[in-house]
Amino acid sequence: MTAIKHALQRDIFTPNDERLLSIVNVCKAGKKKKNCFLCATVTTERPVQVRVVKVKKSDKGDFYKRQMAWELRDLAEVDAKDASKENPEFDLHFEKVYRWVASSTAEKNSFISCIWKLNQRYLRKKVEFVNVSSQLLEESVPSGESQSVAGGDEDALDDYQELNAREEQDIEGMMEVCEYAISNAEAFAEKLSRELQVLDGANIQSIMASEKQVNILMQLLDEALSEVDTIEGKLSSYEEMLQSVKEQMDQISQSNRLIQISNTNNGKLLDEIQFLVNYMDLSKGHIRALQDGDLSSPKGIEACINASEALLQCMNVALRPGHEKLMAVKQQQHLFTELRDTFARRLTNHLNNVFVHQGHDQSSTLSQHTAELTLPKHSPLHRDLLRYAKLMEWLKNTQREKYDGLSRTYVDYMTRLYEREIKDFFEVAKIKMAGTTKEGKGNKFATLPRKESALKQETESLHGSSGKLTGSTSSLNKLTVQGSSSRRSQSSSLLDMGNMSASDLDVADRTKFDKIFEQVLSELEPLCLAEQDFISKFFKLQQHPTLGEVESDGGVPSRQKDMVRLMMNKIFQSIETELNSLIALGDKIDSFHSLYMLVKMSHHVWTAQNVDPASYLSTTLGNVLVTVKRNFDKCISGQIRQMEEVKISKKSKVGILPFVTGFEEFAELAETIFRNAERRGDLDKAYVKLIRAVFMNVRLYALQHFFEGVEARVAQGVREEEVSYQLAFNKQELRKVIKEYPGKEVKKGLDNLYKKVDKHLCEEESLLQVVWHSMQDEFIRQYKHFEGLIGRCYPGSGITMEFTIGDMLEYFSSIAQSH
Repeated sequence: MTAIKHALQRDIFTPNDERLLSIVNVCKAGKKKKNCFLCATVTTERPVQVRVVKVKKSDKGDFYKRQMAWELRDLAEVDAKDASKENPEFDLHFEKVYRWVASSTAEKNSFISCIWKLNQRYLRKKVEFVNVSSQLLEESVPSGESQSVAGGDEDALDDYQELNAREEQDIEGMMEVCEYAISNAEAFAEKLSRELQVLDGANIQSIMASEKQVNILMQLLDEALSEVDTIEGKLSSYEEMLQSVKEQMDQISQSNRLIQISNTNNGKLLDEIQFLVNYMDLSKGHIRALQDGDLSSPKGIEACINASEALLQCMNVALRPGHEKLMAVKQQQHLFTELRDTFARRLTNHLNNVFVHQGHDQSSTLSQHTAELTLPKHSPLHRDLLRYAKLMEWLKNTQREKYDGLSRTYVDYMTRLYEREIKDFFEVAKIKMAGTTKEGKGNKFATLPRKESALKQETESLHGSSGKLTGSTSSLNKLTVQGSSSRRSQSSSLLDMGNMSASDLDVADRTKFDKIFEQVLSELEPLCLAEQDFISKFFKLQQHPTLGEVESDGGVPSRQKDMVRLMMNKIFQSIETELNSLIALGDKIDSFHSLYMLVKMSHHVWTAQNVDPASYLSTTLGNVLVTVKRNFDKCISGQIRQMEEVKISKKSKVGILPFVTGFEEFAELAETIFRNAERRGDLDKAYVKLIRAVFMNVRLYALQHFFEGVEARVAQGVREEEVSYQLAFNKQELRKVIKEYPGKEVKKGLDNLYKKVDKHLCEEESLLQVVWHSMQDEFIRQYKHFEGLIGRCYPGSGITMEFTIGDMLEYFSSIAQSH
């Protein structure tokens, strides 16, 4: 066992700075075939660590290896099984119970005794020894293989001392001298024993020879032992003191950690309190402003704006988790809700009163403005109300139903106000348009002459459901074509298509109408734009989405524009109706007024679209422009119809047809009106129709009149081949009519007509070419129509036109090239 102990110390524990104190050969209970060694060891460095190490041979059996180790402080119990009888079994209780069977009871007792002493020396937590003899725990076992750990000194626990180099050399020398040292170990051991006894005897004799020195040495050893005991006692006392200090330091550390946690918690609590105080505290001044602030003075309004914004910030603060459960937070939120509702009611009531009060003051100036054909300016009302714009935005974000109610109230009030203003304004415009208004004092209609009173009645009738003029001004509607012999009278047929006579309405009258119509549009335009701008600003309908109005597709700005448009449509619902009524009156007085209205209305539509294509003004004027354009087209169509229906006496052999002179005057008037106008293209298209109609009625008037009679007879039931037997439409009458239109006269007439057209379309060369080609196509179409009638109604007569289609094409081409 000693040789094994030396080998284990050298191979396993010395490399790990450990010393082997005791060893026992064991096997697990029930598995005696697999032997191993349990070793009790201590480390050579402080602090000393005591372990129980399990060592076993390798699978090949040529060396030992460390298999497992347990710290002695983890040992809870040692069970020797029986304290009175010899029993090799024992149990060690670590984290689990290990059951062992020692190779001998002596080895078991020696190992348990060593464990007990190591526990007493190094461990504060004492191991419980069960079924172990008390004598075994107090006395040492005999030396030899069962040598126990003796003494209190750590060195006394070590029964083995590794040989130094010199000792190894001496032993090797002795073994070389003795040849049988290896072959006969027992003989060599006996030899060494005898030599040791000799040496011991010599030593004893030497010691006895120096007994005095030995006694002194023993006394010194006793004193040294006493000092060692004293030092050990002090060390134990110091160790206990240090253990107490350690426990106190642990307590202090735990206390410091608790203090640090408390400080951290207090800091977090203070942050939460500061957060709530900073973001959920409303000053007393703001509370007073919301409850009793003056909403009529600029200073009071500013205070209310600041207070409402502060309240909104407090209500919209993002609370952290758990804040909503705090009673103080609930109370503040309840207070904020009450303040919001109270201020919303105060603001709504005040603005309602402002609407009524401002409208009352505004009505007092209506008579003065309408008499001057001007509309009242609402800028003072807008300026006063815009002071509340931020409060309206606050109301929109907090009390949407009250905001919507105010919007409806404002629209209803303004609808009545504007309807009254616009109605009076258009009534004056119609009277001024129909005749000269004599200004008087008091009632704007009180001093109107008799004729103007009748005109007023007509305009009111036109404004009503019938849409027609009635009354004493019917003389304006009479036609005066017949019975006039002057050139002015001859040309009046074109003018008479506008339902007036040239003597009743001259250029000055039309200029006056143009100014009145322009004045009406000029007054309406700033009125609508100012109101739309005010609505957008006051009701906050022109900016980014407000709270609760978030849309991913950008739909909010579009919806706000729709709201503005709806409000404007409601407020100015009478404008389009009044404009259409005014246009109908102007067209009734003189259809040529549609030229003025088309130019003016187009210009104002273009201006409004440049400002805002989707505005109410742009949309409304655009709708009215459609009506004006329809009247313009109707005017052109009426002129063409009059050309076709004009009746010329058969006695009138020489002279200019009335509608030719009328067209010349029309062109001069139209060029004056449409100069640099946006709708010049509409006039150019009208020229094409008018000139073609003039041409056809001038060149082929007699032929057209003759063949219209032919077609009338056929329509009455006369067969086409029998028309030639009618007295008024026989072959002789046909030859007479055709003879009046030789090719030479036709070319001459075309040349004169080209000059007239060129005179009025000199600035539009491309338009002249279009008109000329259109006239050529229409002439050819009419020529073919006449030839067809001759072939069907006068078969076999051999009667033909005195010029051919080829001649006509040559006439048109040569005239165009010559100019």
